[in-house]
Amino acid sequence: MRSLAILTIALLAALVVLPASAPAGEKALMHCFAFTVIDGASDADWAAFKKATNELPSKIDGLSKVWLGKLRRPLRQFGRNQAQPMERQWGVCMEMADENALAVYADHEAHTEWVKVYSKVRVAGTTTFDILGE
Repeated sequence: MRSLAILTIALLAALVVLPASAPAGEKALMHCFAFTVIDGASDADWAAFKKATNELPSKIDGLSKVWLGKLRRPLRQFGRNQAQPMERQWGVCMEMADENALAVYADHEAHTEWVKVYSKVRVAGTTTFDILGE
């Protein structure tokens, strides 16, 4: 019985201490965008896009991770002067060190080359947003 009481006290103490020791929100920036796919994009175009996207962190300082994939649910949006909504089926998120890293990424030669590959799988235009960590 005594060991059950000690175990209970230890578990309660852990519940109090662990949240206090959890890391605060990340200070990084998440650059995310959803896009509409080109119906006729080939398997080779998709393979090149995925490869080029996954290689970006090794080419651009301050860009640490990328996530890409099909959206769980399509995102439908109306643009200016559109009668029908655009349906965004895919998305990419890129974790960056800070806003300066986003500026470096935007002007980087590797980004320019990546856009050429990306443009073969997506209709022009994206839904883009950036999340600033607190």
